[in-house]
Amino acid sequence: MVIALLTALGVGGATAVGALLGLIIKNPSHKVSDAILSFAAGIMLCAATVGLIIPSLSYGGKTAIIFTILGMVVGAFCLNLIDKVVPHLHKLSGLDDEKHPEKNKALNKVMLFVIAIAIHNFPEGLAAGVGFGTENIAHALTIAGGIALQNIPEGMVIIAPMLTTGMSKKRAVLIALLTGLVEVVGTLLGYFAVSLSTAILPFALSFAGGTMLYVISDEMIPETHSHGNERLATYMLIVGYAVMLALDFFLG
Repeated sequence: MVIALLTALGVGGATAVGALLGLIIKNPSHKVSDAILSFAAGIMLCAATVGLIIPSLSYGGKTAIIFTILGMVVGAFCLNLIDKVVPHLHKLSGLDDEKHPEKNKALNKVMLFVIAIAIHNFPEGLAAGVGFGTENIAHALTIAGGIALQNIPEGMVIIAPMLTTGMSKKRAVLIALLTGLVEVVGTLLGYFAVSLSTAILPFALSFAGGTMLYVISDEMIPETHSHGNERLATYMLIVGYAVMLALDFFLG
């Protein structure tokens, strides 16, 4: 229990470490912002496919493909619904609606991206918690270590877009910390409810993957290709994918 709790805090804290590193980058240009966002898209694309969707197939048995596809579709649909039903996500930024109309449009996109990160953190936490709950400590630590390393660049890449839209550093870091807290909750829930978590894990993993694929295609790639930096964005996406793939390979 103590190891699981410390690991949960470590996994969630990795996001905080990344967020603090992200503060080093101040007022990035469109080129730098597109490069960072594309790198994040690559990490998310690999995390969605290799880290979430493919593993969901291994948990699901004979009906794995059904639950995996269903989870992906439902995940994408839910994020689309959030995008439609909650059109004022920028209010989390603390900026005035009338003084910052254009920035608020950008913030809606950024906050949708942050919500996707938070949603995908929950089943990742479940996966780590299930490992500890089954008492396979070595395997659980490997999973948790990989998740924590992934969370550092995630923390970095969600900070820069929020700062670019004018959000205060304090609020941006707080929101980043909240995405990490989601993972802590998921880890503890997985530890205390192994049987339940194992049953819902295939759907939860693919659901998270679907939300990430939606954001990558609908928001991130179009944004990084709208300032004349298409080739740089493409290469950075590949680099991000390769980095996440390497982490998964060596820590998996």
